[in-house]
Amino acid sequence: LVHAGGLLALVRAQLRYHKLSLEREGSSVISLIPRLLLVLSAASGARAVHARAMQIENSLAGVARFIRSDACCNVALLTGAGVSVAAGIPDFRSPTGMYATLPIDKLTATEREKALVRQEPTSVVEKSMFMKNPFLYLEVRRPFILGTRARQWKATTAHRFAELLHRHAKLRRVFTQNIDGLDFQTAVPSTHIIPVHGSIGAVACEACGAPEAFEVFCDEVREHIKDVYGVDKSAPAESTPIRCSACSAAALKPTTVLFGASLPEAFFSAVAADLPRLDLLIVAGTSLAVSPANSVAASCKCPRVIINDEPVGQAIGIQYDEDAPSDVRRRDVFLRGACEDVFRALVDELGWQDELRDLELPT
Repeated sequence: LVHAGGLLALVRAQLRYHKLSLEREGSSVISLIPRLLLVLSAASGARAVHARAMQIENSLAGVARFIRSDACCNVALLTGAGVSVAAGIPDFRSPTGMYATLPIDKLTATEREKALVRQEPTSVVEKSMFMKNPFLYLEVRRPFILGTRARQWKATTAHRFAELLHRHAKLRRVFTQNIDGLDFQTAVPSTHIIPVHGSIGAVACEACGAPEAFEVFCDEVREHIKDVYGVDKSAPAESTPIRCSACSAAALKPTTVLFGASLPEAFFSAVAADLPRLDLLIVAGTSLAVSPANSVAASCKCPRVIINDEPVGQAIGIQYDEDAPSDVRRRDVFLRGACEDVFRALVDELGWQDELRDLELPT
């Protein structure tokens, strides 16, 4: 029943995520069948491999013991904005995150569009909104785009932990919902990293798909997009369109996946390949509220370690019992705290402190 519930949640997540895209592109649910079959096949394989899910001790030390053991050979991480907070990048959904602090009145938008953003802040990263008014997205993302070019943010302990797992031949995959590209600052091979929602560091036209050089695009952003946060005195007073050199549409943007757009095929292929083989999934710094990325946690049958400030994912089957003794064995282990603090404590427990210091040395 638990497995069936997980599959049902996955199917619902896939259909819910793609509904807007299907309506706008004139497609049908039939087009989702190949992707659904891929992921459902992976989940079924996971059930066969983990007919009875393994359990680990309900403590930081217990998690470290399991990671060191021979039983743990394939670890995946599902990460969200919380792993990049220590780099100085705000998260999205907290009271001080991007959505809660949008300078709505300063955005280049109609009153109707501003009202929609007040009602639903995620509208600024929704595909239909971007195609009508690209300024909303570009003005909100301006500091992030230019900061990425300047390498303003550096990989955190959470990113380095994935690198340590790779060093110890235990890393299977990093599924990152982040668009900041910090995972690529590590020595983890790019083939092991799935940027589920795209990357701020690559640019293409949302209308025709033609790529654009990131440096050229950054120059255009600095020249044409106003600064709604009031930190760049050289920014223009008003935003003007940035046009694609291939089709002339005002639709150039980083290759981040907008709400209502399809995820990269690499995500679905990796899920199908990885879920049957995982020995451990570490879920870190994510609300598990966004589908279909959360299907990784919903459908895997291996132990899950949740690293976050508060419990998440109950709706997709994560089970919590913070009062359980540390020597009790559980499938879901909750390590409460900021990602930077918990991962550093886990590194200490594993005895990998010297290796982490080596990775953190400036190059």
